[in-house]
Amino acid sequence: MDAEAQDSFREFVEHRSSALLKTAVLLSGGDRHTAEDLLQNALIKMAGRWHRIDEPEAYVRQILYRQQISRWRLKWPRRELSVAEPPEARADTDASSAAELRLVMRGALARLTARQRTVLVLRYFEDLPEAEVARILGCSVGTVRSTTHRSLARLRTLAPELAALSGGDTRQAPAHDCTPVEVRP
Repeated sequence: MDAEAQDSFREFVEHRSSALLKTAVLLSGGDRHTAEDLLQNALIKMAGRWHRIDEPEAYVRQILYRQQISRWRLKWPRRELSVAEPPEARADTDASSAAELRLVMRGALARLTARQRTVLVLRYFEDLPEAEVARILGCSVGTVRSTTHRSLARLRTLAPELAALSGGDTRQAPAHDCTPVEVRP
């Protein structure tokens, strides 16, 4: 890589690594160390092709998604989460509700399967349409829809405290009323 390409690569990493790390953290289920590894590997892969990349952010995000997919396709996935200190019991304090919501959401996402978490991150954090998520994951739009539906249902079951923190209701709203209506000519 020549000096000009190195400078532009460094500038990209300096300006976008924070946002990319947030995506990687969500994809890895809240494990910051795994997310840092995921992002570092993606940036290494991208550095070798830097001079040929037209849209670097889209390129590195695609690498992140595909690496995450590869991780959940492993024969023996890691089920352990290493932490420096044991988790503390939840204490009711005057902490900001937004910060508490983020922490609860991160923990809830960590309890989903990698596939479910990836679909939710792509759909709601990255705000990608279903067709784009299907293209990235190599599946049909119907698969994305059903996985999204099941993932949200599981999220509601695993973390009912999310509804209380966000001010929502944990119950499912009825899809629509199917009562017949009389039509007069």
